[in-house]
Amino acid sequence: MKKIVLLASALFILHSCVVRTATKVVSGAVNLGYKAVKGTVNGISWAVSKAKGKIDEDRIDGTWKIVGVYKGSFDDFSKDQNPEASFTSDCTDSFDQIIFKAKKSKFKPVHCSSEDEDWVKYKMEFGKNPLTKEKENYIEYNSNNYISVIDVNNKTMVLEGNLMPKLAFSGAKLYLLEKVK
Repeated sequence: MKKIVLLASALFILHSCVVRTATKVVSGAVNLGYKAVKGTVNGISWAVSKAKGKIDEDRIDGTWKIVGVYKGSFDDFSKDQNPEASFTSDCTDSFDQIIFKAKKSKFKPVHCSSEDEDWVKYKMEFGKNPLTKEKENYIEYNSNNYISVIDVNNKTMVLEGNLMPKLAFSGAKLYLLEKVK
């Protein structure tokens, strides 16, 4: 009789552990689904959610090449069921890029075929973006121009705004960049 009670107790404990673990897996998958990625460009994932809170300005420092462009806003992108962007660069020997020098608060967009561009002074803020009227990370340059910083990690950055005028004429608003150095 003791063996049956002991065996029943062991099965009850094992069953509750399995159920608890399964619940954690399911809730973890739900959380991962919320922060998941939509689509890839050359093996680089587009981030879906905006950064929560202030992004440290040092994270944008470096040279970033443009690897993806979405023709539409971030809101359009987040609602799009098939957001894979088709970006073909007309660069043959190099690539479109943007160079940030965070310590000096300046950046330089560079098209592969252009001559050396001028550096542009900027100020990175976290607050109500005057253009979108939303609380977010944004870059202000030339007094009234704004670029929203959607998200940045050590490999990729997603920006929204008039980053490259030559691409903006075709309706491009959302840019996926990959860190070069």
